[in-house]
This record gives sequence, C-alpha cells and structure tokens, in this order.
Amino acid sequence: MDDSETLEKIYEKPGAVWTKTQPPKELVELVETGKVKPCKTVDLGCGEGFYSIYLASKGFDVTGIDISEKAIRYAKQNAAEAEVKIRFLTMNITDLHKLNDKFDFIFEWALMHHIMPQQRQKYAADVNRILNKGGKYLSVCFNEKSHTFSGPGEKHRESGERAPGLKIYFSSLEELKTLFSPYFRITEAKLIEVPSVGYEKPHTENYIFMEKP
Repeated sequence: MDDSETLEKIYEKPGAVWTKTQPPKELVELVETGKVKPCKTVDLGCGEGFYSIYLASKGFDVTGIDISEKAIRYAKQNAAEAEVKIRFLTMNITDLHKLNDKFDFIFEWALMHHIMPQQRQKYAADVNRILNKGGKYLSVCFNEKSHTFSGPGEKHRESGERAPGLKIYFSSLEELKTLFSPYFRITEAKLIEVPSVGYEKPHTENYIFMEKP
C-alpha cells in the first residue's frame, strides 16, 4: 500500500472527506460497555487524529499511525488543542513489522479497504505480532454489498471525485473471516451501516472484533 502522494493531495488542507470529529458509535460502545478498557492502543490509519483523541480522553495510552505527513501534522495540532497526549507517527502500514512496541488494543477504521488482497496476509501477521496475548483488535472496512462509489457490486472501485486517485477493494465478510481466523479469535463479525458523506445511502461495512488467544 503506497497511496502517499494521493493522500497528501487530499490532505492539502484539514477536513478530508472521511474525517469525522466524533468517534463512531461502535467504538464508543466498546469503550462504554467495558469490552475494551483503557490500555496501550494503536490507531492504524489515524488520519487527523480525532478517534485517537477520543480514546486518549478516556484514559487510553494511544499511538496514532498514518502514511500522510500532513494528516499527522493536523493530528498533532488537534491533540494539542484537545489537551491530550498522543504519540503520532508517519508510517506506511506495510512497515508495521518495524514497530518495537506491543499493544493491548489495535483499532482500524476504514483502513483495510485500502489494502489490496495480495498485501493482506502480511498485514494480518504484522498486526498479530504487535498485539499482546489477550489483546483486542477491531477492523471496519467497506463490504462488497455497499452501493457507494463507482461500480456498485464490484470488488475493485475508484474512490470517487471527493477523494480522486484512490483504489479501493470491497471485501465480503467471509473473506475477511478467512483472512483473520488463523491469527485471531473472532468474537463478533457482522455488517453495519455507516453514514456516508454525499450519498443518499449509508456505507455497508464489515465489522470484525477479535482477540489474540
């Protein structure tokens, strides 16, 4: 995965099309119900940092990682304004094996659909390596049934005029379960509807919550 040049253009100014200042209700539910308790956490594909900020405000020790230097710069500014301490790193997720840290919760929202199938096994293995035993992992990405973007029903799609130049892969829930099951114990796998910007219908997304045995 190397969309760095495209993403730098998208992040030319703050407020990318996918940036939301409020955390998704699914993440809030995990925290509020205690399914995920404050711990050492990494937010993969953190963007402008608002979900990392939410977790830090709840007592999590957060590291945020993104391939975009501009996004990380905005994230640092946003964290400073929110008066929370977060470590932000500019890094391609293909380089996760270079991280020396291990984490108790790995959070990834709308990242997996930017990772092409041929890269995913290495990615899952890298996530497994940096997750502590008993640690939790949440992955949320576009499902193939989603009607958003060009070519509804197709696996490979263009991201559209709001984020031109990005290639997106739409997965089935079953193929993700097949990908993750050798590395994690899947505790919940389902489809969710996520509000979309500029589309009448919401995104249909895969939600998979896992644990490292």
